[in-house]
Amino acid sequence: MTDRLTKDGDYKQHLSWSPDGKKFLFTRLHKGKMGLWIMNADGSELKPLMNLDTPHFDGHWSPDSKRIIYVHDILQGTDGKLNIYSVNADGSDNKVVIPNKAFEESPRWSPDGKQIAFVSTRDGNQDIYVGEADGKNVRRLTSDVACDNNPSWSPDGKQIAFCSGRSGNLEIHVMNGDGSQVRRLTNNTAMDYWPVWSPDGKSIAFTSNRDGNYEIYTMKPDGGDQRNLTRNPAWDNYAAWSPDSKRLAFISNRAGGYDLFVMALK
Repeated sequence: MTDRLTKDGDYKQHLSWSPDGKKFLFTRLHKGKMGLWIMNADGSELKPLMNLDTPHFDGHWSPDSKRIIYVHDILQGTDGKLNIYSVNADGSDNKVVIPNKAFEESPRWSPDGKQIAFVSTRDGNQDIYVGEADGKNVRRLTSDVACDNNPSWSPDGKQIAFCSGRSGNLEIHVMNGDGSQVRRLTNNTAMDYWPVWSPDGKSIAFTSNRDGNYEIYTMKPDGGDQRNLTRNPAWDNYAAWSPDSKRLAFISNRAGGYDLFVMALK
């Protein structure tokens, strides 16, 4: 069973379900502005997280659901300056965590809230880095010449799943939390990206176009038992797990616009 929670049709991406199960967070393009929006898990009270005129996007909840880490684009020149900020879930206490050195993107809190994984081009290539929650002691985890992106921590904090172009096209990989023992989980000629580890640690959801259009898939953490869950001719993307791992939320244009749907898993 799949339920539709929004009906505005605005373009949405970067979906995140709060660990307490009460809220959704996503990037929304509304009236020409890209920003973070927050909504109750039942689809009520859709509202902007903050009133900012500059683009802000790709938010992720802290483990206690009290803060949100996100990308803030300080507009400058043709590309802007991407910084990583954090803010309270009510929009207060907005502050920089990872100041701009290059393109700083895809911030993800570790399960214990003590670290942040993120993507940066500070060393000339799109790689994955990790630092303390206050932005200190940043260290580089990947150093392949291809692009690495979309980090997702395992619930025990010991591993990080990510997508990479190191095989010639985007595939899902996993590595230890210190960057060691990189293993490839998917292997096909299509694009596989946006991996998200289930809270119970038993599955990884991801997006793939291997069947001709973008669908939501799941697989075991070792790459086994890969399944297409959505099987819809529309665009399905940006999976987010419920805290009990029994439901998956995602963004789809199956109703015409881009809206949020929730699927119960068997």
